[in-house]
Amino acid sequence: MTDGKIALIFPGQGSQVVGMGKELAEKYPAARQAFEEADEALGYKLSHMCFEGPEDQLRLTEITQPAILTASIAALRVLETQMPKPCYVAGHSLGEYSAHVASGTFGFADAVRTVRNRGKYMQEAVPVGVGTMAAILGMDLEKVKGVCRDAAQGEVCSPANINSPDQIVISGNTAAVERATKLADERGAKRAKLLPVSAPFHCSLMKPAQDRLEGDLKKLKMQKPVYPVACNVDAELVTDDMRALDTLVRQVTGSVKWDQCVRLLIAQGVETFIEVGPGKVLCGLMRQIDRSKTCLNVGDEASLAKTVDGLTKAA
Repeated sequence: MTDGKIALIFPGQGSQVVGMGKELAEKYPAARQAFEEADEALGYKLSHMCFEGPEDQLRLTEITQPAILTASIAALRVLETQMPKPCYVAGHSLGEYSAHVASGTFGFADAVRTVRNRGKYMQEAVPVGVGTMAAILGMDLEKVKGVCRDAAQGEVCSPANINSPDQIVISGNTAAVERATKLADERGAKRAKLLPVSAPFHCSLMKPAQDRLEGDLKKLKMQKPVYPVACNVDAELVTDDMRALDTLVRQVTGSVKWDQCVRLLIAQGVETFIEVGPGKVLCGLMRQIDRSKTCLNVGDEASLAKTVDGLTKAA
């Protein structure tokens, strides 16, 4: 299974769940310390929100983003002592920050504060109700682009997350996205449904958030990534800090090219992907992208044991 290379992949918003990281933090000092560092960096008990909820608070974008990052890094700190070094890292949207922490591009505490602000800026960029997102299932990218073009009618409507050949999420002004879902249905999509999101992420309506975040990112102490990071916005490998900064800035309004990122890593010889953090969303997408590759996950004690066992047997 691990004859080929290993890539660590990190989930984005939507993978949050009350209780995430609790089991690992109770058993492993390294995981517990990650939550303590996050609490200190933010000045409030993020750990309590992760472990106990309430769920409606955990769903607020400026809490969700640092919460998922922290749960991911807590899991990483436990996992990395028990596995060979990865060759590459990548993350889905917010998860790209976890990937950069894993690669040493910037420090964990800085990342926690930055993604808290990122969530806040994204939420504040567009008044509630003005924008939304929708998932289009079973329609290829070129057809989805055509649907977005025809539905826009002077408003914003564009592909936001190219998750797999079977799943593309679009984003933009509410009326335009609603028109696009109807068009997609008419043009043969398997399914087109509006998503319960608080803002239209990854489209040009996010430009105010991008401008504010750029200022924060420029203040961070950044260094050359230890492992190449497959970046969302270009689906290319990032190996220096200036490029890391540029891609994280553009990512706010740019499409998340997840399907292309995974294919890029497969082309580099990656055979085993390990999803590090809450949920199994990325492993689910992997089955739609390339079923021949192994996708393991680490989010709690049971999944950690299973993954370490799988890696040991394959070594």
